[in-house]
Amino acid sequence: MRPSSALTAALTATAAVALTATGASATPGAAPAGTAARPVVCQEKALGVSASPGGQRNTARITVTNRGGSTCVVDRIPTVTFRGLDGSAEPVPPATSGSYALSPGERGYAAVRTAAPGTTEGHVVRTLSVAADPSHVGVTFAAATVGMDRGIRVWEPVTTLWHTSRAAADRALADATR
Repeated sequence: MRPSSALTAALTATAAVALTATGASATPGAAPAGTAARPVVCQEKALGVSASPGGQRNTARITVTNRGGSTCVVDRIPTVTFRGLDGSAEPVPPATSGSYALSPGERGYAAVRTAAPGTTEGHVVRTLSVAADPSHVGVTFAAATVGMDRGIRVWEPVTTLWHTSRAAADRALADATR
């Protein structure tokens, strides 16, 4: 699970206090002397997010594309949620948030398993939503879009981190769910 909004705000406030105490600058876009400026979080409107069938039962592939004019970052863990259910798909392998940089025109790929093949437990939902970064609203996709015409069975869903190719994301999912 991702940190809650309250936790994120508390961590941000703590970081601001630490910066102030050390005399560092918290000005957006400003980098300490002798360091390169880090890319900023991608604006949601500069990204294309798509979803498609994953090639196996209860799996989907997702893609994020930087349609903007400069390099930016998204969270390295896609946020995948399911209509009417709390929480999001857990990353495999287990990971914490971090940055994943996308140059203009570059794509990132991830694979999602909504339930293990043959699972009859869980809930069946009609949509899944994908956000490239937890600060984004995301895009919602119908079950048919991801090849699950009878609904998306959700039981202990998992997602890979972003990868540089669709094949790498598929391998990561297969390796993590054996």
